[in-house]
Amino acid sequence: PALFMENARKSSIVSRANSIGSTSASSVPNTDDEDSDYHQESFKESYKDQRRRAHTQAEQKRRDAIKKGYNDLQAIVPTCEQQDFSISSQKLSKAIVLQKTIDYIQFLHKEKKKQEEEVSTLRKDVMALKIMKVNYEQIVKAHQDNPNEGKNQISDEVKFNVFQGIMDSLFQSFNASVSVTSFQELSACVFSWIEEHCKPQMLQDIVIRVLHKVKSQLY
Repeated sequence: PALFMENARKSSIVSRANSIGSTSASSVPNTDDEDSDYHQESFKESYKDQRRRAHTQAEQKRRDAIKKGYNDLQAIVPTCEQQDFSISSQKLSKAIVLQKTIDYIQFLHKEKKKQEEEVSTLRKDVMALKIMKVNYEQIVKAHQDNPNEGKNQISDEVKFNVFQGIMDSLFQSFNASVSVTSFQELSACVFSWIEEHCKPQMLQDIVIRVLHKVKSQLY
């Protein structure tokens, strides 16, 4: 009986200990799981904040770059600085800055084309002057080689008579062919007269005829 009582007492103590332990365990919160959920939620929130912050910074950089671009355009384009007095206190809008920039670029294209045409004309002038220089050098050389060549030169009066004879002959055909009733009719008749009476062969015949006439008067 004593052994039985001792075992019963020990079983009662173990049972109460297990009960207390189970109650204590059930009352203690599951800190490991909650900490894990908290850290995961905090990580997600931090990742969203980082993305939002990065997007905000990228958008701000884009806006700063656009603003700098418009400021550079206003500094480069002269017409953006020359504002009207009525709007001098107002800031130019982006649309006005772009339009003035386009107008200025078109103006530069026209100026570039104009300068290219001027350069082309100057090159032609230079080429013509070089040709004239070569011709004059040949004339001077020929004169130096034959110093007596110019002694029997024709007088200015004879040259004028030749010129007058050529012009008189041309004027006769011009007066007979060209009508001066109106400017339109005059223009049409002039072109027709040039095509008909100013052909190289006809001009050559006129010059030869005049030269023969002047020669007969001199000799």
